[in-house]
Amino acid sequence: MGGEGAPDFLSRPRVRRASCLCGSAPCILCSCCPASRNSTVSRLIFTFFLFLGVLVSIIMLSPGVESQLYKLPWVCEEGTGIPTALQGYIDCSSLLGYRAVYRMCFATAAFFFFFTLLMLCVSSSRDPRAAIQNGFWFFKFLILVGITVGAFYIPDGSFSNIWFYFGVVGSFLFILIQLVLLIDFAHSWNQLWLGKAEECDSRAWYAGLFFFTVLFYSLSITAVALMFIYYTEPSTCHEGKIFISLNLTLCVCVSIAAVLPKVQNAQPNSGLLQASVVTLYTMFVTWLALSSVPEQKCNPHLPTQLVNETGPAGPEGYQTQWWDAPSIVGLIIFLLCTLFISLRSSDHRQVNSLMQTEECPPMLQATQQQQQQLAACEGRAFDNEQDGVTYSYSFFHFCLVLASLHIMMTLTNWYKPGETRKMISTWTAVWVKICASWAGLLLYLWTLVAPLLLPNRDFS
Repeated sequence: MGGEGAPDFLSRPRVRRASCLCGSAPCILCSCCPASRNSTVSRLIFTFFLFLGVLVSIIMLSPGVESQLYKLPWVCEEGTGIPTALQGYIDCSSLLGYRAVYRMCFATAAFFFFFTLLMLCVSSSRDPRAAIQNGFWFFKFLILVGITVGAFYIPDGSFSNIWFYFGVVGSFLFILIQLVLLIDFAHSWNQLWLGKAEECDSRAWYAGLFFFTVLFYSLSITAVALMFIYYTEPSTCHEGKIFISLNLTLCVCVSIAAVLPKVQNAQPNSGLLQASVVTLYTMFVTWLALSSVPEQKCNPHLPTQLVNETGPAGPEGYQTQWWDAPSIVGLIIFLLCTLFISLRSSDHRQVNSLMQTEECPPMLQATQQQQQQLAACEGRAFDNEQDGVTYSYSFFHFCLVLASLHIMMTLTNWYKPGETRKMISTWTAVWVKICASWAGLLLYLWTLVAPLLLPNRDFS
């Protein structure tokens, strides 16, 4: 039945799929998201590459894979174990898995850094480099695989120690980017529900905003109480007490500043919902900082000693806990924020300026709607960047570089690779996270007071 027509029917999709591998991004996902924007689909595919690297990193931490990694040249040597700076022993297989994560994240960071340099100053899809950004996905995948294979054959030496500090700086910057995205999300949420309340003349939307504001503040207060219980001791852990108390005080200050009459007059959309989101995120970063404290009494996430003081010393006397609560929550927030970077351009001019994205000009919306209707009929995505890019290609890839470094630190619990058979938790990780929380609060405070300090500038 239809013997002559069947081959032609089956060959067309194959030809289209083959051309998609070397062509533009839209046709790859056109079957599941027709009439989507070229810029959005490209960002989603690059984000998929990042998530693929994250998945490989997680697999590298599994015991079965670690046993096979001994064949690589940078494996740890067998030797006599000595007590580590975190009062515990780390077996060689765990150290091996962490080093594998370092190399996998180095590969993804190098891949995106290459595109960061390649895509500098691309202004529209008419630039020849835009075709590379939005196409040739099969070859990009081969490049990523090649870099990954090469990374796994880097001799260890000082690579892990040096790359640790790259991870510290990158993760610090990505924590700030996460806060910017959360503030923007809270602003958009607040505007949407206030608009619904005015449009529907219903108090239910106000009640919803009030409910979530109280919920976020309640979660923050609960987090403070739990951190005092589990991460401090009455006679010690003074640093933890100072960090918790100081961040709580700063959060109260920015919350008060958000509802001051002068701030409200300058920024009517400012309110406690945004402040509650910032407060909750600050408590989360504080929790991450306390989970990196290199003292057993002040950090329940460190390897736990299972033998008494008179018992035999050795790696068998300790239990390693890799997948703790801070790592899991941090991984979830990382995935959500990375998707947010890929899918959305902000409605706020300040965020667009910071994140290097642009709002669609009103004059182009009608043209894009016509292109979208035509693309929907043809089952493909459309090019919405002929007159100008909607986001900075280079800055987007730089964000993915930072995301690669941040997930590397998250999966390895911010432990610094030390000597053979040791993973050292340092105060460096603690101070980086605490300073990131302070910088985030200062950044949010600046968004509140900037219209007052610079009245001649447009902050609408």
